Amino acid sequence: MDSQPRGDNGAAPPVPDAWDRALSHRPPSERGPAAERFEAAGLTAEQVKAVLADGGDRLYAAAQAAAPGWADPFGGTLAAALLAAEVGALAAQLGRRASGIRSMAAADLLEEFSAVTVAEELGVSRQKIYEIARGGLRGPHLDTVPWR
Repeated sequence: MDSQPRGDNGAAPPVPDAWDRALSHRPPSERGPAAERFEAAGLTAEQVKAVLADGGDRLYAAAQAAAPGWADPFGGTLAAALLAAEVGALAAQLGRRASGIRSMAAADLLEEFSAVTVAEELGVSRQKIYEIARGGLRGPHLDTVPWR
């Protein structure tokens, strides 16, 4: 076991504001380690924000072209892999938020309409509509997307 005088309290060091903003879609406890990985790969918070701002479009176009050195503008292949993973983390967060909204709406619809009717309107089975409605809007979720 390593000794960490005055550091054994488990408190994570504060994350710089630039990284806090760039990684706002991540839970606060994940931002510091993610920022460290990006910095170790030579990336800045602004570079990460730029890739997230376009949803990874430039990164995808470069990868799809597959020209030699395609990842160089992004800091190399390790940086490109980290950036792609971050686009995925943002997309997953947005997907969870959308799923929670759908769940709340389905639950409200079931108070007014039959399960068969709601299921047909949403294009799912009657059994699935109960599962969807049970989920709820469990967070935490993003209040706003990072590019606003």
